[in-house]
Amino acid sequence: MPGNGTNSHRTDIKIKEGAAMKLAKLRTYLKKNDFDGILLRRRQNFSWLTGGRYNHIVQSVPEGVADLVVTQDNVYIVTSKMEERRILEEECQTLGFDVEVLSDDWIRDLTPLVEKIGKGKRMATDTPFKDWLAVNDALIPLRTVLNEEEINRYRSLCQDTARALESVCREILPGQTEHEIAAMLAGKIIEKGVHLQVLLVATDERIYNYRHPIPTDKRLEKHAMIVICAERHGLVANATRFVYFGEPPAELIENKNKLAMIDAVMNDATKPGKKICDVFKAGVAQYERAGFPDDWKKLHQGGLTGYDSREIIAVPETDVIIKANQAFAWNPSLPGIKSEDTILAKENASEFLTTTGEWPSIDVCIQGKVYKRPDILFRRMF
Repeated sequence: MPGNGTNSHRTDIKIKEGAAMKLAKLRTYLKKNDFDGILLRRRQNFSWLTGGRYNHIVQSVPEGVADLVVTQDNVYIVTSKMEERRILEEECQTLGFDVEVLSDDWIRDLTPLVEKIGKGKRMATDTPFKDWLAVNDALIPLRTVLNEEEINRYRSLCQDTARALESVCREILPGQTEHEIAAMLAGKIIEKGVHLQVLLVATDERIYNYRHPIPTDKRLEKHAMIVICAERHGLVANATRFVYFGEPPAELIENKNKLAMIDAVMNDATKPGKKICDVFKAGVAQYERAGFPDDWKKLHQGGLTGYDSREIIAVPETDVIIKANQAFAWNPSLPGIKSEDTILAKENASEFLTTTGEWPSIDVCIQGKVYKRPDILFRRMF
């Protein structure tokens, strides 16, 4: 199919162009701050700079098995000979810049190779290393403003994630354990080439008792919450959906409608030029208007996302300015209900990346603009 090959070639070109531009942006940052180079060891920074490639083996640690060391003149990959071939053949084919590889046997400490590059230089690092200055927080503004190629990848990831999540919500049945529900979603998402960063499931009373619940052997009776933070090529999609079997209690109906307004207020406030704390404060004010003045304290409210499930978790003092083409995931909650989608902040209006158009929604109108926020999926008892 010639069309597929052509599209793939164009995508590779865009990835290379984007990677080259990000390298130039990183070098500008280094020069402006009087650094000679930087060590990038964290997974999200490797994926960001390389156009979505991977440097990790173990899922549960932030650092990978191949380091990038960037100077004004060179880009080095430092890894073990055990990892070298795969890293070069599978992760370095779409780079928009040349790399020099430094490696040693897996039984050797690679620290001397990194030190050799930085000898006599003023070096920065994204992970504590020797006396090099740790600057990972300073990289957040660089990696979270997404380019066109990243946005296209993000849209695809978010749609795959949301569709998998919503399909599981349509398939689960009373009597299944939370572990079984989690396994259903894990299977659907992994087959799409997606890695799980967070997978939460709670049913019935556990939804009310714990707002950050990991799955257990508890069996579903009527009410289920499923939460996912899913990563592919470095970017992370975040979404939550609810299912209820049978006739819901009046309190839950009331709370879901109040929460939809809190959620819409926060997403409406997410505009370039505003501060992240402005969004947080708008949400807290709506909690109070809804009659739940302290519920925002029971779960963090989300914040800036992108190459981490939360690059920045919003608090009242987060005075970071929102920029166009940054992604956000707000997750307000009330008893029995939570709302969460991944959005892209744009100049004119936010784009809801995890909205499929196939899920029941609640219409919320704010200053003439209608926001369709996710409703509970109500299903009949069997």
